[in-house]
Amino acid sequence: MRPVPGLILPSYYRYYASPVKIVASSDGGIRVWRVSIDTGGWRQENEIFEEIVFAVGGDIFTLSPDRFVQEVEAYRGRHLSGNGPIFALYETVDAIIGAETREGRRLTEREQALVRGIRRQTFVLFEEQLQQGGDPGADPTIAAP
Repeated sequence: MRPVPGLILPSYYRYYASPVKIVASSDGGIRVWRVSIDTGGWRQENEIFEEIVFAVGGDIFTLSPDRFVQEVEAYRGRHLSGNGPIFALYETVDAIIGAETREGRRLTEREQALVRGIRRQTFVLFEEQLQQGGDPGADPTIAAP
């Protein structure tokens, strides 16, 4: 696939319920990466490119890089389970967000900032592990401040 005039890369989306990123490839083309519900890694799904780029709306939303990181980590935290520091941080986020529901209140600004910070941290940790495992779609630099 070749880039579309006016499309700024990388670009980030929520495609139905899952995070998707469109990035430039080393051969001058583009790649569409969708987070896997099973592993949290990246699956190349170039076939959804046109639907995303030309039909944004409905269940397709454009995201900022920061919002994309938050969406990816909320998605991973909701669909994955396991042991280790990343999953302990997912449980911490769940506990903070759970207080909102249990106590019938909104998260405080401090709690919101804490959740955002933890999710940035888990994103980097998860993406670094994916890179070490050879996942070509992994990119921890998206969460850079």
